[in-house]
Amino acid sequence: MFAQVSKWIAATLFMVAASAQAADYQAGKEYTVLQEPVPVLADGKVHVEEAFWYGCPHCYHLESVLGPWKETLPADVDFQGVPAMFGRAWVVHAQLFHVAEVLGVEAKVHNDIFRAIHVERKRLLRKEDQRDFLVEKAGVSAEDFDKAYDSFAVKTRMKQGDQRIRDFKLNGVPALIIQGKYVVNSTTAGSQENMLKVADYLIAKERKAIQGK
Repeated sequence: MFAQVSKWIAATLFMVAASAQAADYQAGKEYTVLQEPVPVLADGKVHVEEAFWYGCPHCYHLESVLGPWKETLPADVDFQGVPAMFGRAWVVHAQLFHVAEVLGVEAKVHNDIFRAIHVERKRLLRKEDQRDFLVEKAGVSAEDFDKAYDSFAVKTRMKQGDQRIRDFKLNGVPALIIQGKYVVNSTTAGSQENMLKVADYLIAKERKAIQGK
């Protein structure tokens, strides 16, 4: 009985502490509010976007906490990666992301691409290297890769993604953008782990707004 009461007290104190911490999150401190919100699909969901670059070591490190967090997101939260294109290598890696996306294997190879670049020291900057990588890791055919590589679908997604990054007014990655309104990064949040806590707070905030509460 005493053990049950102790667990209840501990759980209650945890909830109170979490609520107090969330209440302390402030615009201009832990997150930034965009002056001009970027439109998201009006489908009743809260949209979370991650601005990243495969070559960014901070983005690679974020994946260790971001991956498990994404698996816990409820059905009313839509998560999308948006590769930034702030340089030539960024553009090449963004094309790899969108080729994998068009071929339906992005989720399968996303972590493998990070690992190849940061652990195996493979730059994946040549078309031939990207083709060989997706053939090996995802089982796509070389022919399908070549068809997708310069396809209208890939070019369109790259153009749309680049425009969103520009509209988010970002000057670095990684960053999380919630509902096209709020930007969170490790500097504002204090750490990569806190990025996700602030994101949870903003997701809850937007969920209430959508539900009219």
